[in-house]
Amino acid sequence: MSKTVADFILERLQAWGVRRIYGFPGDGISGLISALDRASDGIDFVQARHEEEAAFMACAHAKFTGEIGVCMATSGPGAIHLLNGLYDAKLDHQPVLAIVGQQPRSALGGSYQQEVDLGSLFKDVAHEYVHFCSTPAQARHLIDRAVRVAESYRAVTALIVPDDVQSLDAVEEPPRKHGTVHSGIGYAAPKVVPHQDDLQRAAAVLNAGRKVAILAGAGALEATDEVIEIAELLGAGVAKALLGKAALPDDLPFVTGQIGLLGTEPSWELMRDCDTLLMIGSSFPYSEFLPKEGQARGVQIDLDPKMISIRYPMEVGLVGDSAATLRALEPLLQRKTDRSWREGLEKSVAKWWRQVDRHAHQKADPINPELLFWELSSRLPDDVIVAADSGTSANWFARALKIRRGMKASLSGTLATMCPGVPYATAAKFCYPERVAIGFVGDGAMQMLGINGLITIAKYWRTWQDPRCVIAVLNNGDLNQVTWELRAMAGTPKVEETQDVPHFAFSDYAEMLGLEGIRVTRPEQIGPAWDAALSADRPTVIDAVVDPTVPTLPPHITSSQVKSYAKALWKGDPEARAIVWHSFEKALT
Repeated sequence: MSKTVADFILERLQAWGVRRIYGFPGDGISGLISALDRASDGIDFVQARHEEEAAFMACAHAKFTGEIGVCMATSGPGAIHLLNGLYDAKLDHQPVLAIVGQQPRSALGGSYQQEVDLGSLFKDVAHEYVHFCSTPAQARHLIDRAVRVAESYRAVTALIVPDDVQSLDAVEEPPRKHGTVHSGIGYAAPKVVPHQDDLQRAAAVLNAGRKVAILAGAGALEATDEVIEIAELLGAGVAKALLGKAALPDDLPFVTGQIGLLGTEPSWELMRDCDTLLMIGSSFPYSEFLPKEGQARGVQIDLDPKMISIRYPMEVGLVGDSAATLRALEPLLQRKTDRSWREGLEKSVAKWWRQVDRHAHQKADPINPELLFWELSSRLPDDVIVAADSGTSANWFARALKIRRGMKASLSGTLATMCPGVPYATAAKFCYPERVAIGFVGDGAMQMLGINGLITIAKYWRTWQDPRCVIAVLNNGDLNQVTWELRAMAGTPKVEETQDVPHFAFSDYAEMLGLEGIRVTRPEQIGPAWDAALSADRPTVIDAVVDPTVPTLPPHITSSQVKSYAKALWKGDPEARAIVWHSFEKALT
C-alpha cells in the first residue's frame, strides 16, 4: 500500500530520534494507530490508562532523559484529558510534543460529535507552536518545527491532525513552488556563555562577598561538578530548589538541602544571614525565603533571559548555560581563605540531619510518615530514579530523603499538581529499564489516578530489564496537604466531609494485578518492607498506614501562621489533641 500521512509523521519522528510515544487510542487517530502497527519496529507505543497519565509520562520522559517527550490522544475528550500533564511540562520548561486527532475536515464547523476547537484549547499550553495539518504537504514542516521549537524553547508544542488527513497519501517532498515550505531535520543546542566583561562584573561581586549563598535549581542538574567547584572556591553553602534536588548530592557537608515551605532550617539560615547570593538555573518563586531586598548582592545565571532578576533584584544577570558559564567564571574567582562562614554552615547541616533522624523516629499513630522516607535513604540503590507526587509526600521527599550522586529525582514543580507520581515512576522504567524507580504518592492521588497507573505497570513490567519499581503510598485517610493548608493559612479546622479519603486496600489491589503488595502498619515493619521491595522480582506497592497528624512544619514559622494554626485548633479541629502533642514533641527536639 502507498505511504500515508500518518506513516510519514511517524517516520519523521523517528528521524528526529523519537523512539517512544505515550498515549491512548481513539477513532480520531485511527490512521496514526494503523501506522503505529506498521512502524512497530521503530516506535514503541505505551498504552497509558488515561490520557492525563500519558502526558505526565511524556513530561517525565523529558525530565529524566533530556529528550523530547511525545504523547498522543484522540480528538475531543482525549485531547482535553492531556491538558494537566501538558501544563506540568509547560510550567517546568520541558520539551513535549502532543499529537492529537480531529474530526474529518468536511465535518468541521458543523457542531459534529466530539468537535472541539483544539487550536483554541491548546493555544495557551502550547503557545510557542500549535498548528493544524490540513494537507499532506504540511506534514513535513509541521513535525520539523514542532520538534525543533519544543527542544529549542524547552516548551510544549501541539500538532492537530484530522482523521481524514491521516489516511491520505503522503507527500514526502512538497512541490518546489510559491507557497510551499521545505524544512529539514536536526537541532543542536548551543552552549551560551555571557560576555567576558559581564563575567568579570559577576566575579567582582562574588569575590567581595564574605558570606556567599548559592541557590541551585533544575538548570543546574547538568552542572554538578561546576557548582561544587564554585562553592568550594567561595566557601559557600548550597541550597536547592525543589526541581534541583538531584543537582547536588545531600551527603556533601555544605549542601543545606531544600529551600522554601518544604525546606530545611540550614537553608533558611543560609538565606537569612548571607551577604551575597548566586542563583543558578532556578525560578524559585517565594521571596520570603530569599534574602531581604538590599541585604545581599546578587548574581544570577539562567539560560532564559526572561527569568533574570524577577525573584530578587540582581546586580549582575548572566544569560547562559549553567555549566559553561560556571566554567568561564571559575578562573576569575578568588579562593576565600576565611572559612568560618562555611564551617558554621556545615555544623548547621550536620545538626539538621541529626534532627531529621530524631523527628523520623518520634512516635505516631501508627507510623510517622517521615520514617518511611528516612529508612529508605540508606537503602537507595546507587542509580535509582525517585519521583514524588504533590502533597505531604513532596514535603518528606524534600526534607528526609538524602540523594546521592548519580541518582535522578523529580516531581511536579511549578504546577504542583496531584497525580504525576505513578506516571513519573513508570516513565522512568521505560526510559531506563535497567534502573530501579520509586514513586511516593498520597492516598488521595492514588485514588484519583495512581491505581489506574498501576494497571499500566502490570501490563508492561515483564518487558523491563530490571522489574523493580516501587510505589510507596502514604495511606492516612486524609487529603493531608490541603488539611494542613487550611489550618496554617485559612485558620480553619479540618473539614472532614471534604478531607477524609475513603478506605482502599492498595496492597491487596496490587496483588490482584499480579504485583507485590506489602501493607505496613507498624514502624518496625518499614525497614523490612523496603528490603523486600528492593529485592523483589516484580513491581511492589508499599501500603504504609501513616499518621495524618504529624505536622510538616516550615523551617521558619511566621506569626500569622501561628495565629492561623491556633485559630484552627481553637475552633475544634477533630485532631487537635494529637496535633498539639506532635508539635510540642518536635519543638523539644
